Amino acid sequence: MNASLKRRGTLLTTLALSTALTLTACTSDDSGKKGSGPTTAGTTHTVRTAMGDVKVKNAPKRVVVLDTAELDSAITLGVKPVGATRAGAEDAFLSYLPKDRTSGITEVGEIANPSLEKIAGLKPDLILGSKIRDGQRYQQLSAIAPTVLTETTGYPWKQNFLVHADALGKKAQAKKAVKTYETHVAAVTEALGGRAKAARTEVNVVRFVEGADIRIYGKQNYIGTILADIGLGRPAITDKAKDGFSYDVSPEQIDKADADVIYTSTYGRPGRAKVTETTTSGLWKNLKAVKDGKVYQVDDELWIQGIGYTAANQILSELRSDLAR
Repeated sequence: MNASLKRRGTLLTTLALSTALTLTACTSDDSGKKGSGPTTAGTTHTVRTAMGDVKVKNAPKRVVVLDTAELDSAITLGVKPVGATRAGAEDAFLSYLPKDRTSGITEVGEIANPSLEKIAGLKPDLILGSKIRDGQRYQQLSAIAPTVLTETTGYPWKQNFLVHADALGKKAQAKKAVKTYETHVAAVTEALGGRAKAARTEVNVVRFVEGADIRIYGKQNYIGTILADIGLGRPAITDKAKDGFSYDVSPEQIDKADADVIYTSTYGRPGRAKVTETTTSGLWKNLKAVKDGKVYQVDDELWIQGIGYTAANQILSELRSDLAR
């Protein structure tokens, strides 16, 4: 990136407030009755999933997660999975997660292409994933262990987290994590001068993607929900995002990304993601955020791939550091 981009890594892990919660396992009676609470370990409860009702142990001990959102949920709730898929990054698991929380987890293939053999070898008592990633292999997964799939990932991350917590027998801990996040959101909004003032700062998130067009993120995605929670404004271009997700442009159209503040991330090799080509152009240099020195390069694993409360709390801390001035 050019000199106008402000580099920094993920903040200290102490900012990951949700992972700092002291979490203990809770147990449940086998009822499947709506609203019934855990009481006895070793029995089961029913979880409503995208594939129908699924009975799972009240306190599963050997959990396999099939995507980054499920891994974030488990870590947030104090659960170390026995297996997880690889995100395709240099590290097997996303680097923003505390190493002591991911060390010892067995890699079971890539996201959307897990190894059923590796999963079965871990003898899991619960598998967490989503229909959009693994719906086509649901029968095979269910033959290995009770499998809880949400419909999709990304935008509905808060609702998905509650499904994960139900499956893990961690509803009480989930409430604490949600409360921690909401308190953090309120503190960041206040630091920005309140919702009215925050709304006057328009923010764009631009992702350079190897082998694809540049993405200007809309409002119907994970990062969009966090920006909305603290009340930040979004430029009009975000309303044109396809399915609310992203408005994709070439380097010759990067002027459409103009905003008061721009956050950028890169997925894949920068050269093949057209980073230098874009950020050395006259169109880029004439953007308001570039001229004002308000372009911030962020960790793609944290801001885009993480999808959960542990990631969200770190993102909130970065937003406060950058914008509360």
